[in-house]
Amino acid sequence: MPADRPYVFLDVDGVLIPFAARTTGRSPSPHRAAHRDSIGNPLLERVDPDDGRRLLALDCQLVWATTWLAEANDVISPLLGLPELPVVPWPDSDDEPPRGVHWKTAFLTRWAAGRTFVWLDDEITDLDRHWVAVHHPGRALLHRVDPQLGLTDADFSTVGQWLTAMPRPRYHGG
Repeated sequence: MPADRPYVFLDVDGVLIPFAARTTGRSPSPHRAAHRDSIGNPLLERVDPDDGRRLLALDCQLVWATTWLAEANDVISPLLGLPELPVVPWPDSDDEPPRGVHWKTAFLTRWAAGRTFVWLDDEITDLDRHWVAVHHPGRALLHRVDPQLGLTDADFSTVGQWLTAMPRPRYHGG
């Protein structure tokens, strides 16, 4: 996997676990029900396993950017069929972000270190977009997911089109 692929920072609650129940028309698989029951979180039934396949199809490096931390690999990854992903370790800091800017914004921007990234979260605002535009030298898409719905076809389409429209390095053979 090329090290220069864009990051896609993934939140869990409101993004992969919508606040409203999904109406997929599918009955839960026994494996998913057993996994959910072993964790004790009935909201895990709202995780759509197709999201994993669709995330893996993006030309990017997936990274957990959630307060679930490493637990996202233990609980969410198996439900989505994802491999173990890198986890953004949130700082233990009392630094307050600028007024109206999400507490994750500056940290994710620093973590990306100039690299192109997409951030999927349900709490992103225009203030976050402006802050990143001023402080991040690379390209960035801060995409707000409707927390009632979680990731939708429209979200995947937006991210996929944005990633596809990125300029790609040209091979200079010799």
